[in-house]
Amino acid sequence: MNRKSKWIIYGIGLSILLGGCMNMDNANGNGVDETKSTQAEVKDQYARVQDYKGEGYTLKNGKENDKIAEEHREEVEKAVKDFFLEKYSTEVKVHNIVGNVDGATVFVESTGPLSFYTYAIVPINSSDQTIQSDEVWSQEGQVESAITDGLYKKLFDNEFTQLDSYMEKVVTEGEVVGRTKESLENIAGEGYMTPYYFISTSPIKDEAIKPVYELYIKNPDANIEQLQATFKKEAFDPKNLRISIMLFMKEEGIEPSKKVFNQIINSIEDANDFPRGAYSIFVNDNRIHKDSFEGVKDNSLERAYPDEIIKE
Repeated sequence: MNRKSKWIIYGIGLSILLGGCMNMDNANGNGVDETKSTQAEVKDQYARVQDYKGEGYTLKNGKENDKIAEEHREEVEKAVKDFFLEKYSTEVKVHNIVGNVDGATVFVESTGPLSFYTYAIVPINSSDQTIQSDEVWSQEGQVESAITDGLYKKLFDNEFTQLDSYMEKVVTEGEVVGRTKESLENIAGEGYMTPYYFISTSPIKDEAIKPVYELYIKNPDANIEQLQATFKKEAFDPKNLRISIMLFMKEEGIEPSKKVFNQIINSIEDANDFPRGAYSIFVNDNRIHKDSFEGVKDNSLERAYPDEIIKE
């Protein structure tokens, strides 16, 4: 799995608009130090992870549609809520709307019985600035995977509770932090997520969870006993439940801690009460890219595909 695949919303025919234009004063012969200007611009593209709540996140050529979507926010929200209820039997609440070249990307969170974040696209007719409410769509497999994330969390709730407790303990020790809940709500849109980790799954490839997904779509009120009875335990492959731990150094200007990184690896390998699955671990410095939500950088410490920790 590409290490950046969960932090940049892509695959929806949209590109991330990164940064501003480079300062060309020196090239024009006015004597300004272009290198210093460029370094300042690069620095301004990042924020302390503790401060970042999704501000600055943009999609290419989306400025105009962003304005239109905000002017018609009530209509956009209704179109998205209807889309999720009709197609996925799921009620959602809207956290954020970001304009894109063809419309608006709407970031939502399920309101139960499952927990997950995802997004949908609402097309906008640029010629007359109308919201095309009947043409809402999502990337193929995107929402399905988000629902499957939520189902695995529900099926393995006790195990994930143990993982949550461990992650809280790691953060309480003071060297590292996670991302803000607001940033997850406003721009993540990628299934089941906590400030410290996220899940990656697919009902298309995973025969164990597929019947559970089908039951949920038919009957979203199915209780845990019904969901568990449908789950094909014998077909479960831990590589199909990918759990990625994503942490940041608490202090600015500090390199990622090898001590914390190795501590987490050892704990994951030794634990008997965590969810079965394929674990990736990332420890980054304190910075997160404001435009793209990317935290993994050249100095990050990582253990990921094809060297994940597989817990059978």
